[in-house]
Amino acid sequence: MGQFISYTAVFFNHLILVYAIGISASYVLLAAMSARAMKQYKARNSFVDYRTILASKFSPSVSLIAPAYNESMTIVDNVRSLLALHYNSYEVIIVNDGSKDNTLALLIEAYELEKIDLLPDNQIKTKPVRGIYKAKNPAYHKLVVVDKENGGKADALNVGINVSENKLIACIDVDCVLESDSLLKLVKPFMEEKTPVIATGGVIRIANSCVIEDGRLVKVDVPEKFIPRVQVLEYFRAFLMGRMAWAHVNGLLLISGAFGMFDKATVVKAGGYNHNTVGEDMELLVRMRRMLYEEKKPCKVAFIPDPLCWTEAPQTWDILNKQRNRWTRGTAETLLLHRKMILNKRYGILGLVSLPMWVLFEWLAPLIEFFGLLFFCILAILGYANWLYFFSFLGLVYSFAIMVSVFAILFEERSYQQYKRPKHMLKLVFTALLEPFVYHPVTVWAAVKGNYDLLTGKKSWGEMTRAGFTQKKN
Repeated sequence: MGQFISYTAVFFNHLILVYAIGISASYVLLAAMSARAMKQYKARNSFVDYRTILASKFSPSVSLIAPAYNESMTIVDNVRSLLALHYNSYEVIIVNDGSKDNTLALLIEAYELEKIDLLPDNQIKTKPVRGIYKAKNPAYHKLVVVDKENGGKADALNVGINVSENKLIACIDVDCVLESDSLLKLVKPFMEEKTPVIATGGVIRIANSCVIEDGRLVKVDVPEKFIPRVQVLEYFRAFLMGRMAWAHVNGLLLISGAFGMFDKATVVKAGGYNHNTVGEDMELLVRMRRMLYEEKKPCKVAFIPDPLCWTEAPQTWDILNKQRNRWTRGTAETLLLHRKMILNKRYGILGLVSLPMWVLFEWLAPLIEFFGLLFFCILAILGYANWLYFFSFLGLVYSFAIMVSVFAILFEERSYQQYKRPKHMLKLVFTALLEPFVYHPVTVWAAVKGNYDLLTGKKSWGEMTRAGFTQKKN
């Protein structure tokens, strides 16, 4: 029996080592590709005058769709900021998803809305629409407000798609803050790429502790609290060192639900957002790409490394757990729904590279880490643990994690330098030192719990209570 346990322990050690080498190699490769893609992007766009897009009659029209549910505290200012974006031809569609507060009443009063006789084009099946409102005041002619029965975010977005009149749709969380030129930058790939672009996404930044005035970002600061500050590092790694690389090889699987732009015809043909998954943003993009691969039509998903959108990150452990639980379930649901694509050469780089890496290094990584540590604890209790190997391995993993985070900070420093003061960088480096021991175990447990909830059929989003943005003091 003892010999069997010893052999099992050796096999386990080698398996974990191989897995660690694989995930580390993927990080290094993605970072190298991102660095190259970032250099090419900056060289190509450093001298772009976006006023030419703004003035061009060939610039495509955009429908900006924002679901709203119980947003009475900030809805008026948020809509005002959306109406002030620098773009000529766009409409703002606010979809009131059966709010229980006075969100709709505030919009009607603030923007002088009146109900109009307009029926949405029900290309995508949704919950019933109760009314569509337009402004009597021509100053708000871009604004459309839709009131509907509650059906969740995916259903609200589908209603917005049905109501929209333009070729491109941009989907956004209504409580996000957009840079004034965000639409100009997201539209650009649709206009210049030779391969048809079906979606573009951009960098999402953390707005906690930043100063927001009338829906506009007026001061950038590093989050004061530890939890959102770690998420700044996470977003650096995910967007600047991850999605930038995947877009470079046309293998991107996810456009953030906080802000992304899509070709409307492709979205409608694919069936719109799936309201049966909590990861509707990832699932829609994978489904769109799958459909076009099966139709043998070339397509491209672009990524803009500019900071285009600022959002409030969870700043309590409870809200963070709910968010990561939902992200895990959404990822797993998408991978299971489209498992036919995995390792299938018919789907090109998505089938042979992107999806397998998501399975191995995104979905399964927390499970392997959790059960690996649990197995080691059992070996330690039985007296078969190799402590020298354990601490050596732990030191290597910790050092690599710090290196990746420091490189992510360097990516930010060499690209758009949103955090300009030296103390900002010092705070982020100190946070990187603490992350593996304080923050990472919590997200691993949330992912394990998310997989358990998926197996037991849990479908809820979990309440995402927000603290609200800091207002400028006069």
